[in-house]
Amino acid sequence: MDLKGRVALVTGGGRGIGEAIARRLAAEGLKVAILGRDREALSRVAFALNARAFTVDLADRAALEAAVIEVQGALGPIDVLVNNAGIADSASLERTDDATWDRAFAVNVTAPFALCRALLPTMAKRGWGRVVNVASNAGLRGYAYTSAYCASKHAVVGLTRALAVEVARTGVTVNAVCPGFVDTDMSTRAAENIARTTKRDADAARAALEALSPQRRLMTADEVAHAVWSLIPHEARGIHGQCIALDGGQTA
Repeated sequence: MDLKGRVALVTGGGRGIGEAIARRLAAEGLKVAILGRDREALSRVAFALNARAFTVDLADRAALEAAVIEVQGALGPIDVLVNNAGIADSASLERTDDATWDRAFAVNVTAPFALCRALLPTMAKRGWGRVVNVASNAGLRGYAYTSAYCASKHAVVGLTRALAVEVARTGVTVNAVCPGFVDTDMSTRAAENIARTTKRDADAARAALEALSPQRRLMTADEVAHAVWSLIPHEARGIHGQCIALDGGQTA
């Protein structure tokens, strides 16, 4: 099956993992639309890839639904949905306020749910589609001081599995990739938080994150993009309802 010209929507496509995924899909010949809040970053990536950028706050459900209509009006029906955008805040349970919890679920869970609800039925009617949710290995295990993030990523894993069962006979596949710490701005902020709270220097804080993986390294955004792409071709149609850890063996 030739995927060239198929339309892919990637959330959080202006930097980090989302940018790497958008670049990989564009390199494979797909027409790519990227969503996110940072207009400047989105425009930079879109210009480099000849992609289309749409600025939207994923926590605003009405704006998100309007963006889907705009994307499809510009590029045609969406065949591939990559729910990549996410936020991660670190705090003890007692310091996790309602706003932190609500924002984590709005971006990490409700936005993927809303996009799946908007796009999966039409994918199923056309008999082909791919949904890849970028969860986290925090959706497969627990981490201290990340109750909102862990809970939201566990919810993404549950959503992935439930939808996969629902659409199993339609020609659509639904999967998730679950990275550990990836060498992006998010991990940089995590290392800075470790350094601040433990009084370690920046190198020691980064080494603490690297030590979580048996490979003693951070994953790269390109590795995550490769994992996402591997779930999209026709030959991957049997990979369905899976939540694939990409963490150097940490969850093994």
